[in-house]
Amino acid sequence: MRILLTCSRAVDRLNAAFGRVADWMVLLACAVSAGNAFLRYGVSYSSNAWLEVQWYFFAGVVMLGASHTLLRNEHVRVDLVYGALGERAKLWVDVLGTIVFLLPAMALLTWMTWPFFLDSFVRDEGSPNPGGLLRWPVKVLMPLGFALMTLQGLSELIKRVALLLGVPLGDAELHAEYHRPEQ
Repeated sequence: MRILLTCSRAVDRLNAAFGRVADWMVLLACAVSAGNAFLRYGVSYSSNAWLEVQWYFFAGVVMLGASHTLLRNEHVRVDLVYGALGERAKLWVDVLGTIVFLLPAMALLTWMTWPFFLDSFVRDEGSPNPGGLLRWPVKVLMPLGFALMTLQGLSELIKRVALLLGVPLGDAELHAEYHRPEQ
């Protein structure tokens, strides 16, 4: 189990790094959006490339930030029963949900989006819009993002199984606290 927890910590560090990249992409998307609005309405200049860069950054935020959100246990849950459960029962719900739903879905999406990216890369696909960008750099975010989610799902599964078995996590990070929506 120590080897698995070591792998879990490595995955956590990897996804924390991609989370920081996604954080910066939020700032960049806002800056490009503001700059594009200023250029369009202030000096009557526009380019499809600026719009597409903004979309690419947004895609990066979603696809690279999702695994970090899972690491931080900040994904939205259906809180009909979960909030009322004890800590051990919550761990079991997380383990079963990860095995039955998260891992199969993310692995399938990784496998299905790889050819989508590869076709775009091989064809050197570009935007159909005048002045647009290459498409494969944004399309690679899909299999990469889903693969990162798969890895983070495995990391979370390892940590929760370790807790269920009574194995100390050491310095592995587990964000198991859950706060009900307050609306």
